[in-house]
Amino acid sequence: MSFDQQFDKVAHADGFIAALDQSGGSTPKALRMYGVDESEYSGDDEMFDKIHEMRTRIVTSPSFGGDRILGAILFEQTMDRTIDGKESADYLWSEKNVVPFLKVDKGLAEEADGVQVMKPMHDLDDLLARAKAKGVFGTKMRSVIKTADADGIARVATQQFRVGRQIVEAGLVPILEPEIDIHSETKAEAEDLLRAEIMTHLGHLRPDEKVMFKLTLPDVDNHYSEVMDHPNVVRVVALSGGYSREDANARLARNTGMIASFSRALTEGLSAHQSDEEFDAMLDSSIQSIFEASRT
Repeated sequence: MSFDQQFDKVAHADGFIAALDQSGGSTPKALRMYGVDESEYSGDDEMFDKIHEMRTRIVTSPSFGGDRILGAILFEQTMDRTIDGKESADYLWSEKNVVPFLKVDKGLAEEADGVQVMKPMHDLDDLLARAKAKGVFGTKMRSVIKTADADGIARVATQQFRVGRQIVEAGLVPILEPEIDIHSETKAEAEDLLRAEIMTHLGHLRPDEKVMFKLTLPDVDNHYSEVMDHPNVVRVVALSGGYSREDANARLARNTGMIASFSRALTEGLSAHQSDEEFDAMLDSSIQSIFEASRT
């Protein structure tokens, strides 16, 4: 498994990153959207079995492949499971030519100063070592910004970059995700503050410290062009953040060089009750629309 090959694909190829990393808190909603009611499973073990069935169906679909999908972000439990008899990360790369990433955050702390920073990650070094051994290329971790509070946004950026450097030291490429809530009444102002913080922190990285970003689609088109052009930045991807797939694709297409990393917008319209033919056709259509929006 070639890190250099994967790096080149993620940095330069056309395509987008599929976010398949719903964790415990977001799994019931993801399953409901997929047509699996909470009455159909009992307890966390059965719930995670159901979501793994959904992810497996997506990843093994003929529509899902490295011709349009650069990478896929996995939940820790998905990394520890198998797909068609292979470990999930190995299956993605060896069978689908899709670069595996891992969600490493443990959820969000309580809101303060208009933001939610990440909860402590006490076992991060061990998790990164396990991920590296399983062939994972990079990671993703999410904070949330609710209002344009300068102190809060500074804390989010500082934490993201501090943990990002720890991930770089472990030999992985981090995706920093300081999400701005799309419903924020001060979204545009928060985007200005966040961009300034990102550029300041990028200026302190060594040349060999390479990072990626997953950012909310901005109110001002090409707002993050300066970030994308920075030599330490491998790629900037966009989260759908609650926008419909149609709206997210339209916004993404207006941001040159930004590519998608959609979760809910990717799986929109998929159902456990569809035949394989219906499922694959819907997934193919979704992937193609997101792929085209990511090529602008």
